Formats: sequence, C-alpha cells, structure tokens
Amino acid sequence: MAVSDPTLAVRAWRRLLGFIPFMAVLVFLPAGTLHYWQGWLYLALFFACCALTTASLLKRDSALVARRLDVGPQAEREPAQKRIQWFAGLSLCALYIVSGLDWGRAWSFVPVSVVLIGDLLMVLGFAVMYRVFRENSYAAATVTITEGQRVIASGPYARVRHPMYSGVLLMFLGTPLALGSWWGLAAFIPTVAVLIARLRDEEQFLMRNLAGYGAYRDRVRFRLLPGLW
Repeated sequence: MAVSDPTLAVRAWRRLLGFIPFMAVLVFLPAGTLHYWQGWLYLALFFACCALTTASLLKRDSALVARRLDVGPQAEREPAQKRIQWFAGLSLCALYIVSGLDWGRAWSFVPVSVVLIGDLLMVLGFAVMYRVFRENSYAAATVTITEGQRVIASGPYARVRHPMYSGVLLMFLGTPLALGSWWGLAAFIPTVAVLIARLRDEEQFLMRNLAGYGAYRDRVRFRLLPGLW
C-alpha cells in the first residue's frame, strides 16, 4: 500500500543515482581501464534492475521503499548485526575489487558465454528479491520488527525461510562471472559466510520477537536453498 510522502521518491532516486559513481569506481578502478565491456554490461543491467524495482515499489508499496532506505551498519539496532554489516560491506567490496583486478591483469580467462550466464544469474537474483518484496511488505533492509508485522508463509516463503537472501546469493554468485573473473569466486566465499551469519542471527531475533515464527520455522525446514539447507 502506498503512503503519502512526496519526498520519498526523491530520496529513493537520489540514493540510487548517488550509488552509480560508487559502483563504477569499484568496477573500473581495479580493472585499470574503461575499456571493459563486461563491466559496462554488468552496471547497465544492475542499475536497470534497481530502477525497475524502485519504480514498481514506489507505485505499489512505497512503505516498503521507506523501510529499505534505512540501510547499513548505522541503521541496525542489534550490535551483532552492526558488526555483520561492516563485514558484509568489506566482503562485497572485495568481490568487485578482486574481479576487476583479475580482469585487468588477465589472471584468468572467462568465455563470453560464462560472462552472459553471470549476468543472467544477477538478473535472476533481482527477480527473486522483487518477488519477495511483492510478497512481504515487511522486508526491511535492517533486522527489525515493525508494528503489526506478521509471519509471511506464502509465495517463496513457503519454500525457504529467507528467500531474499537466496536472491542475494544468486546475484553475487553471478557477479564475478559477469565481470569476467574466476578469481572473484574466491571472494564470493566470505560473502556467503557473512550472509549465513546474518541469517542465523536474524532467525534468533525473529524467534524472540515475532509471534508465530517458531511454528513457521518448524514447518518450513530449509533456510536458503530448497532441498539443501
């Protein structure tokens, strides 16, 4: 449901536009060149997905947009999540930096077909996250409980307990491949470790603070990957 806040769209688009130069530096500076078609394609798809998601949610569920503008370690209320968010930021930066260094110095060769598969994984990750946003208006960027929040057990939540993180996993698995790097997959490993740490801590928070979450956890066995974990 939309909320009446004429400044929300401005804040959301300003945040997105301000993120573009930061991402460009992360991608192109380690590569040492702008002649990096993999980087350009990745950024174009990444920001197209961000823009489409933002536009749709501003129209359909601007309350969720408002919740997701509060992001990062400073926005977290739980001390453990503040620490996890710092490590998450560092690991994500490393993912881009290692991938760019690999491509710029030709440490490995990734075929065009694999680059495109990486881009597809990134887009699929965004698609999964958007599906989660449409199902769960409480999907804030921080670990918190909103007044009136209830357990969501439908849609992707019927398969895994943390489907948004499943989408994040797909997106960042595809990132080094899309950027033409095999070595970037090594940097993907600590990203997964941080994601799992966040997920585990979040589950403990939800068990303590969200009525009905224990029963939901008992009913839906898998946290992240259907049939695996």
